[in-house]
Amino acid sequence: MPDAMTIAIVDDEQDMRQSISQWLSLSGYNTETYSSAEEALKAITADYKGIVVSDIRMPGMDGMAFLKRLMSLDGALPVIMITGHGDVPMAVEALKVGAYDFLEKPFDPERMSDLARRATQARRLTLDNRQLRRELSDGTVLIRKLVGSSPQMERLREDILDLAQADGHVLIDGETGTGKSLVAHALHACGPRQGKKFLTLSCAAFDEAALTARLFGPPPEGTPLPMIDEARGGTLCLEDIESLPQSLQARLLSLISHQEPAGETIPVRIIAICNIQDGESRLEDHLRPDLYYRLAAMLITPPPLRQRGEDILTLFTRFCETFADEYGCDTPEVSAKEAAQLLQAPWPGNVRQLINLAERAVLQSRRGSGSITSLLMSDNSELQHSMVAEGKPLKEYVEAFERMLIDNTMRRHRGSIAAVMDELSLPRRTLNEKMAKYGLSRSDYL
Repeated sequence: MPDAMTIAIVDDEQDMRQSISQWLSLSGYNTETYSSAEEALKAITADYKGIVVSDIRMPGMDGMAFLKRLMSLDGALPVIMITGHGDVPMAVEALKVGAYDFLEKPFDPERMSDLARRATQARRLTLDNRQLRRELSDGTVLIRKLVGSSPQMERLREDILDLAQADGHVLIDGETGTGKSLVAHALHACGPRQGKKFLTLSCAAFDEAALTARLFGPPPEGTPLPMIDEARGGTLCLEDIESLPQSLQARLLSLISHQEPAGETIPVRIIAICNIQDGESRLEDHLRPDLYYRLAAMLITPPPLRQRGEDILTLFTRFCETFADEYGCDTPEVSAKEAAQLLQAPWPGNVRQLINLAERAVLQSRRGSGSITSLLMSDNSELQHSMVAEGKPLKEYVEAFERMLIDNTMRRHRGSIAAVMDELSLPRRTLNEKMAKYGLSRSDYL
């Protein structure tokens, strides 16, 4: 199936509507048909999940007027116009107004399919980008992305909400793959600077001259302002802060010092992200002490995955479900032994490594071969060692697996208590007690 998006077909001629709909349906698309532009406008919204195919000549509101209404509603909505032989000049005018493309009658069905494929791909990209921008500006959405019920994650979410309301600069430290960039976005989106600019610059991606230009100016060609000025009123996130050259550390410190008049809001909030890994060195060895202590006055450290207990199983299940939906297959089942091994693994790559493992597990399950154990064992020697090392008490493994099993079954049956009782062979009282014990609520699955 090329795309699950919808194609709205607008034409006053029933035979033409049905012909286009039938062809696109056979090509794997969902279609909706409308006999007039007025009828279609009742169903098409600014974030319409699909594209529009419209005749250019229709009674009442014609195709050009319809196109102009659609462009005022959503200028990025792909609209394919269908024209008669003598309407090519009008079709060219439609392209200037904002039409995606046009087809001249009698049109080639294969060209129709090709245009539909390209237009729906463009629409999906537009909608995905819009959703990403919304999420990066919505603190509640970002906080929900920090999944987990472990005490470490509860504290992280509380720290984010607390520090987001403060006006000082922040240092985010921690291991790779723990979600430091997500934490930085959440700090911005949950505070009073929400809706203002959030700019990111990797200090490891450019040489000293390029960093100087990007941060302090003169900016590169095509960039109106250096980032320090462009982020005014908002947040500047400096990733890989340990790679910032000494000369720029002095300029940054000077800027911070002059931006902190007593009792006033600082013009630009700096969020610095450190990516030094364990055993390499300390951030204090890379930053001049006065700059380090300015940034580290507010310090936040996302917890490593290995310390998050049953969050590992929760995350693994969610990632597997996401990939299974993407690849169109069943979610792989996790055995008690595999659950224990997931909890016992050291996870040097943290959540990023868990995501990778979940995708591989889904692909492997789709082929009907292998196991989660084999994937864990193949990752690296450190994981292999952990499989034979002494683990946590058996009670912790059993409880984590039990919670995962109930959670998975509740989601699969959309909160149907009767179906869960039947599948797990549990009496109602026992199920209620276990759900209360593990903090599971039926309302979360409806």
